[in-house]
Amino acid sequence: MAGLENIVGIHFLHPAIGFLALALVMAFLSNETYKTWRWLLLAPPILAIASVVALTLGPDGVRNLASIPYLGQTLELGRVDALSLIFADVFAIQALIGFIYALHVPDRGQHMAACAYVAGGFGCVFAGDYITLFIFWELMSVASVFLIWLRQTPQATAAGFRYFLFHTFGGLFLLAGLLLRYGAIGTFAFTPVDPATAHYYDYLIMLGFLVNAAFVPLHAWLPDAYPEATVTGAVFMSAFTTKTAVYVLARGFAGFEILAVGGCIMALYGVFYATIENNARRILSYHIVSQVGYMVCGIGIGTAMAVDGACAHAYAHILYKGLLFMGTGCLLYACGTAKLSELGGLASRMPLVMIGYMVGAVSISGMPLFNGFVTKTMTITAAAEAHRTWLALGMELAAVGTFLSVGIKLPYFAFWAKPKSTMAIKPIPWNMYLGMAISSFLCLFIGLFPGTLYSLLPFPTDYIPYTPWHVLQACCLLGFTGLGFYLMRKIIPPHPSRNLDFDFLYRAIGRGFVKVVSVPAAAIDNIWTDVYEKVGLKALIEAGHGTSIFDGKVIDGVLDGSARSVREVGGATVARGQTGRLQDYLAAAVTIGLVIFAIVWFVG
Repeated sequence: MAGLENIVGIHFLHPAIGFLALALVMAFLSNETYKTWRWLLLAPPILAIASVVALTLGPDGVRNLASIPYLGQTLELGRVDALSLIFADVFAIQALIGFIYALHVPDRGQHMAACAYVAGGFGCVFAGDYITLFIFWELMSVASVFLIWLRQTPQATAAGFRYFLFHTFGGLFLLAGLLLRYGAIGTFAFTPVDPATAHYYDYLIMLGFLVNAAFVPLHAWLPDAYPEATVTGAVFMSAFTTKTAVYVLARGFAGFEILAVGGCIMALYGVFYATIENNARRILSYHIVSQVGYMVCGIGIGTAMAVDGACAHAYAHILYKGLLFMGTGCLLYACGTAKLSELGGLASRMPLVMIGYMVGAVSISGMPLFNGFVTKTMTITAAAEAHRTWLALGMELAAVGTFLSVGIKLPYFAFWAKPKSTMAIKPIPWNMYLGMAISSFLCLFIGLFPGTLYSLLPFPTDYIPYTPWHVLQACCLLGFTGLGFYLMRKIIPPHPSRNLDFDFLYRAIGRGFVKVVSVPAAAIDNIWTDVYEKVGLKALIEAGHGTSIFDGKVIDGVLDGSARSVREVGGATVARGQTGRLQDYLAAAVTIGLVIFAIVWFVG
């Protein structure tokens, strides 16, 4: 490694390398032998965990451990500090859980897409400059599209195209911002932006980040695409895209007021739509919008505790949201549907799935003893201590909606609302249960021992989650929310209809655009049709008449004259010239050419 270090400055095993290598290797494997090669899926995440642990145990402070000179620029692939390490740590853990959950899938295409997607996430986390960040950012966008398309349904194909358009839109804003920034200050370094001195190109970069963060109203791609992804693809997607956006916002844009207010709106908006949804995976998708809102709000507040709370909540969210998507993925895999109106009475037939899901449900709801409690309360407390009372109250209200929709409504109508289900259920592979078990353990472990997570936070914290007030507050909110649902359970059953959300606006804009384009195009087409009928068609008829005359007078005349010459002058003479030998024809052609050349020579 010494020679390599001298050339490119690589001092550590980048966690993305193993995933990219496996994606390349799997291009030469076949689906038929997946039971042999599927164990390779566990190698990259295990290597990633080892690499991140080694970095965590290394010296404190910012370290640039990998750089590559390229076209006069230095690509920083290995900027390591506390902020990058906490995200890398949970990315590596969730990658291992996700690939365990996906061990039964024989489709190598899904695994290749997942490997490239995870590699992009790690690349963004360790990127020290905007060029490196942009490369891995786009790798994530492209790879994640295939996690949707590979479900191979018409709905997934359409949702994947819309997803790709959204992320292309965000990527273009990011690219424009970083190029304009380079033109203005002469560097691609990815450094924090002071809200007081932010320029227009900084806001373009932020806009590109906010698309991936599902910032309202740029969020519609998420509840549209995630429910249509493959069963295992949705587990990966719930962990990386939005949390990578949270990381870059925390890295570059902490303290921006628009993030504080917008994050609170996200938290409330997401739970509102989740409460009225029917599709289980769509409910969870809206809750990604809501939970990421807590993180964005904490970043916008910008205090040390608020940023710590955002990072801690991102860590916890990846674990419990992955667990929730694994639970609903089991429902979709076994029952063929994730619609609550078609499920029910499954608790006794799928008890392990129900238990695993409920661990994720109480975690996201902020119940004491689980990881969501020790992270969500930190963000809310940070808002209160920063005298942002309305933001704190908004996040508390969102917590009520979270427990109502994810903690009560979804499991009630999926597992208990009806008598024991008689629908056919497909057996669930052991590895799906194992993935859920690992996530459940981590959700409980972090809730019981929050210090293990707090020690990874970018700023030192003395926050104590288990105070009598915090516990009493959480129990009261959860208890009264449960009572309210119990009283209303018979009047709020899920309905099979789909809520369009901001899709309604996008579709209206799309229809308007089509009209704007089609109306003048149709008018031009009508004018062209009239011109063609009056001028073009007549010209074609005349041209046809002329070619008819040429054919009759010239072509037929020559052929008929040749025929008459054969008949009248003597067919035998002509026949003697038809020897059929190529050399005779060549000699005749050369002779004629020499004669013509001689005539021209003497005349000239």
